[in-house]
Amino acid sequence: MEKFKDNRYLPLAWLEESIQQLGLQSQAKCLGRSEENRPIYGFTLGTGDKKVLMWSQMHGNETTTTKAVIDLLAEIQSGQHKALLEQLTLYIIPMLNPDGAERYTRLNANEVDLNRDAVDQTQKEAQLLVEQFHRIQPDLCLNLHGQRTIFSAGSPETPASLSFLAPSYNPERLVNPTRSVAMKIIAEIAATFPEKKGWGIGRYDDGFNLNCMGDYFTHKGTPTILFEAGHYPGDYQRKHTRTLIHKSLIVTLYSFSSATYTRFSTTDYFAIPENKKSLCDIELYNVTNVNNRNSSQYYQYKEVLENHQISFVPEALAHDGKLHGLKKIDFSALDGNITKSKLFDNNLKKWCAKKRIGYKIKGNEKIE
Repeated sequence: MEKFKDNRYLPLAWLEESIQQLGLQSQAKCLGRSEENRPIYGFTLGTGDKKVLMWSQMHGNETTTTKAVIDLLAEIQSGQHKALLEQLTLYIIPMLNPDGAERYTRLNANEVDLNRDAVDQTQKEAQLLVEQFHRIQPDLCLNLHGQRTIFSAGSPETPASLSFLAPSYNPERLVNPTRSVAMKIIAEIAATFPEKKGWGIGRYDDGFNLNCMGDYFTHKGTPTILFEAGHYPGDYQRKHTRTLIHKSLIVTLYSFSSATYTRFSTTDYFAIPENKKSLCDIELYNVTNVNNRNSSQYYQYKEVLENHQISFVPEALAHDGKLHGLKKIDFSALDGNITKSKLFDNNLKKWCAKKRIGYKIKGNEKIE
């Protein structure tokens, strides 16, 4: 039973336990060690001529894609995708940043963002990934990440449950044959989800930064796809997003192995809406302020590691009035203290009670 099934936390020990449960421990090779001497595992699967390098959890608190990679490994171990593995050789690093995973932080043990260390390679984890890239000389790279709930796609109120990027290879963000391959594969992924209710697929910002691994590898001539696991409505544990990422990985591998992506164009890629930072977790509206004017208050969950469990703690946001809450609550319709409302989950109720947020104003009393 997965310890992380109902938990966004996924440290190295839990990954190792999953590998053992799948019977893959003999295939898990230690490629090197992190800054704090934790092992970084890699898998080599398949015998095909086309080589695919994928890595996940470069940021330790982005665990959804790692879970999807585990799902892929489980399918391969069960005998699925045999024909695929005759065409491809997969090089999989399921957790590049085990130190950050332990702390549930974006950064590594030295508080360095590994996705900004492609050129300087100051950290062992970045050195390892670049070394693997040069050793393998892959034909396709898959850079697997997770993104915050703030991102929308298609409309300002539609959460981007999936986002993708074909990274730029130069500051002008031009399209060359290398980048075109990644664009067309992404277009095919998007086409496999024709009907989306309440969620969307976004296109991530393609500003060029050679220090980012995706830009660096694309600059070196290898098509690279950035995957971003986002928020699906009501799914803060990202179970459904995990399924969407897993399906996207399968589509990617089959698309690349059989070159079905050639049926798509770069125009199809650019038709995917760009991500916008228009969302927050909670919108409390019709709040009467001291001037008797109705306004809104916005809150974003901070993900906090407590006793091997991720808690979601709301924090007030400075805003320009253009945010849209994933959870919208009409303050004027509530009777007294909002902590009694059935619209609030237990974490939010406890936080409101502690901070005395959401009490109706009496006289000149302010809501904190």
